[in-house]
Amino acid sequence: MALLLYLYSKQPCKTKIMKAKSFIVPHDFTDVANIALQHAIATAKPLGLTIYLLHVVAKNKDIASAEEKLNAIIKTFDSSVSIVPSVRVGNIFEDIGDFAAEHHAELIFMGTHGTHGWQHLTGMNALKVITHSSVPFVIVQEKSTKESGYENIIVPLDLNKETKQKLAIVANIAQYFKSKVHVVTPEEKDEFLKRQVLANIKFAEKYFSEREINVTTTVLPSSGFNNEVLKHAIAIEADLIAIMNLNKNNVLGVLTANHEEFIITNEAQIPALIMNPIEGVNTLSVDFNG
Repeated sequence: MALLLYLYSKQPCKTKIMKAKSFIVPHDFTDVANIALQHAIATAKPLGLTIYLLHVVAKNKDIASAEEKLNAIIKTFDSSVSIVPSVRVGNIFEDIGDFAAEHHAELIFMGTHGTHGWQHLTGMNALKVITHSSVPFVIVQEKSTKESGYENIIVPLDLNKETKQKLAIVANIAQYFKSKVHVVTPEEKDEFLKRQVLANIKFAEKYFSEREINVTTTVLPSSGFNNEVLKHAIAIEADLIAIMNLNKNNVLGVLTANHEEFIITNEAQIPALIMNPIEGVNTLSVDFNG
C-alpha cells in the first residue's frame, strides 16, 4: 500500500502516489523510546513500511553492544512489522536527520523525556535534532498510541507565511487514519489581521474539505495562545498537535523556541507532529519527501 502525498495545485483533489518507504525510530534504550516505537508500528503496519530502529554511538567499539540491545528490543515487538536494527557512529544532533534522509524516510518517531536517558533527548535537545532534519517528526512522551491511531488532530494556524506548509502532511495522516482535523487560530482585534486570519481559516477549510477530511475551525484567545491550544486539545481529546519549527534557520546552540518546546513537551503528553519550513515555499506546492 502506498502512502498518498497530497500536493496543493489548482486541482487539489489530484494526488501523487509514492512508493511506501520507511520510518525511523531513534532509540536510546529508554521506556519513552519504546513508546515512540509503538507509535511507529501502529502507523507502519497497515502500510507495510520498514522501520529502522536507530542508535547513535560515539565510538566504533560500542557498535556490537548497541546492536545486541536493539535486537533484544525488536524481539519484544510485533513480528509482523519489519524492524531493522541500525547503529551509526556520530552524534544525535546531525546523524538522526542524515540517516533519515539517506533512507528516504517518511517520518521520524522520536521520544522526548528528562535527562535520565543517556542521549538526553529533552525538549530543547529534541528541537536541535529536528532542526537538522528535512524529514518531519512525530514527537511522543509517555502516552501510548490508541489502537485507532490519531483520531483527532489539532492544527494551530497563525499568520506566519510558512504555517500552511504543514497542511499537506496533516491531510496525508488524516486520510490514512480517517482523522478529524481541528484548525485553531488566534483571535485578532486589528481588522487587517482579522481578515488575514479569516482567509487562512477559509483556505484550510477548503483544503481539507476537498480531500473529504472532516474539519472544524475555532478561534481562540490570542493571549496565552499556547495554553489555549493545549486546553482545546485536552477538551477534544486530541491525539496529535501539528506545528512548524520556525527556528529552522537559528543557530542550534541559541534556540529560543518557547512555542515549539511548549508543544512537544506539553503536560498532557499529546504527541506533536513537527516539521521544518521549506525555504522559498509559502503554500503547499511541495513534495515533503523530495
